[in-house]
Amino acid sequence: MSLIVSDLQCIRGDRQLFSDLSFQLHPKQLLFLEGKNGSGKTTLIRTLCGLFIADKGNILWKNQPIEEHLEVYRKALFYLGHLNAIKGDLTALENLRFNHLISGQKSNDNDLLDALERIGLFGYEDFPTRELSQGQKRRVALARLIVNKSPLWILDEPFVALDVAAVALLQQLISQHIDAGGMAILTTHQAVPLTEGEIQHINLDDFSIKSGRVVDV
Repeated sequence: MSLIVSDLQCIRGDRQLFSDLSFQLHPKQLLFLEGKNGSGKTTLIRTLCGLFIADKGNILWKNQPIEEHLEVYRKALFYLGHLNAIKGDLTALENLRFNHLISGQKSNDNDLLDALERIGLFGYEDFPTRELSQGQKRRVALARLIVNKSPLWILDEPFVALDVAAVALLQQLISQHIDAGGMAILTTHQAVPLTEGEIQHINLDDFSIKSGRVVDV
């Protein structure tokens, strides 16, 4: 069970963002994707999620093109983008319940409440999320990671609006996911220990690729 990307090319307007991009991501591996604004990070992330179609190249999951079994691929994928993807009229618990339901995964309310407590939202479970701070809203979105069982996580700037304790907890969740045999692709502008050491690293600014394996944080 691996993600294999070969000769990927994406063009937006009259500008080529990247071309001839190839890499493989296997169980117990983390890929850190780096680049300045406009370098193509978000386009690449959304292409890997099947939300954009590349101009050239292939993305394989279990050795099959993702566009040929997109529903199966998306069930194996957890994507967190810049937006929290939560509904302001729903409570933190209702949001977590709804998102977990549409992912096709099963969990009971006790598990969801435990996830909200672990992410630092004890006492806020029944608050409409529109009343929460930006940091708390981000925590509601990140609570999904605690109960999510998808093997591939794609996380675009997940540390935004988090305090020091939440950043440390999120790094721990990602590291535990990798250690358990999962895979993750991560972008961040924040310097965190998780993106240091022997990990796979793609820098779209100078188009350099380094291979490695995740290290504990």
